Amino acid sequence: MPDTEHDSATAGLVGQARLLADGHVSARALTAAALERIAETQPTINAFRHVRDSEARHEAEAADRRLAAGERAPLLGVPVAIKDDTDIAGLPTSFGCRGEFPVRDTDAELVTRLRGAGAVVIGKTNTPEVGQWPFTEGSAFGVTRNPWNLEHTPGGSSGGSAAAVAAGLVAAAVGSDGAGSVRIPAAWTNLVGVKASRGLVPTAPEPELFHGLTGHGPLARTVGDAALLLDVLAGTGSRFQAAAAREPRRLRIGLALNTPFTAFHTRLDDRVRAAVVRLSAALADLGHEVVTVTPRYGLVGLDFLPRSLGGVADWIERVPDPALLDPRTLANRRTGSRLRPLLGLSRRLEPVWRRRIGRVFGDVDVLLAPTTATPPPRADVFAGLPNWRTDRAIVAACPFAWPWNVLGWPSVNVPAGFTDAGLPMGAQLAGPAHSEELLLSLAAQLQHVRRWHDRTP
Repeated sequence: MPDTEHDSATAGLVGQARLLADGHVSARALTAAALERIAETQPTINAFRHVRDSEARHEAEAADRRLAAGERAPLLGVPVAIKDDTDIAGLPTSFGCRGEFPVRDTDAELVTRLRGAGAVVIGKTNTPEVGQWPFTEGSAFGVTRNPWNLEHTPGGSSGGSAAAVAAGLVAAAVGSDGAGSVRIPAAWTNLVGVKASRGLVPTAPEPELFHGLTGHGPLARTVGDAALLLDVLAGTGSRFQAAAAREPRRLRIGLALNTPFTAFHTRLDDRVRAAVVRLSAALADLGHEVVTVTPRYGLVGLDFLPRSLGGVADWIERVPDPALLDPRTLANRRTGSRLRPLLGLSRRLEPVWRRRIGRVFGDVDVLLAPTTATPPPRADVFAGLPNWRTDRAIVAACPFAWPWNVLGWPSVNVPAGFTDAGLPMGAQLAGPAHSEELLLSLAAQLQHVRRWHDRTP
């Protein structure tokens, strides 16, 4: 059993929990090492908005006392990070924005569940303003960079969480996904990222997020780690861990390379296309039947925009000083306010899109599709772009993920390899409602042969 600081840091969520339970490492040492790595990388990677240094150390000491007394819990003593759109008592929730936000009095429900599982909450990770963009930078905190290449973005909007896990600062982190915001940064940092079925992970104290588009989910290096964190967040015991540990049946998998309709021109990068096709070949080698399919996405974007931009407008009502916001945020607020009358229609149309797009699951069990259209773009190139150019850049890079947010169905990013320049790419395994167990089982089988977790920055 490894017991060095390096082995503890790279053991993953499952491995760290086991090391702690077996007494091979203390929560205090594990937390201190994580805090040291965070401090060392803040000037370069810049993953965190708030670090709970003294609080995390106290929580680790309490975890060690519980472990010494023989107590066991799924994450007892393991440091985890949480995106800065989620309430942690004693910290503000600024969601990437500038301003003096009030300190929250209580934890969000998912934080309560993490604490109940014994996790040490080490801090809050960076996210762009109101989670709008697939790059993590802003005037409130600067630029968050990709551990694989600091000249590139880790993606967004859960970019801080993804960067923290990819860099080995924490074994796993929580993100949120309203248009791919877990899956996109997972794709661009060689991680597993899970967008769960709507309602599986609680959003309390909010009844829902971004009119049903957004849900919380795990980012981790392995499927087993993601499954453990998802079980804790969803309160499902060991259901998803069991799924990740068993072989899936022989499946019929649909390779879907067609792009959902967007208002701007999009093109699937040849490197990403080749990476996804190689994954399809690996699935075929595992005994699955792979066929080419063309999901009928239609004009699902017309359902997405009122809910996403309406959610931006809703959230900005909490901002202490909107004058401090990015002009693009204010423009999206105005558009979202204008689109509010369409929210009712958007919700009523959701079953129509489920029937239309869901017809593909009459022919296949799972879809394999690109997570993004491109490898990770360069960082620090989006600041100062006008809104229309920002939208064009977003659509060009990330047109594939958001239909699953409209549907409320699960999708799991799996690493798909690297470009010749060493930049990560990803693919998503997507299914109908409540198919997380099947998706995680298939992802774990793929991980066994692809071994993406063996490669680190």
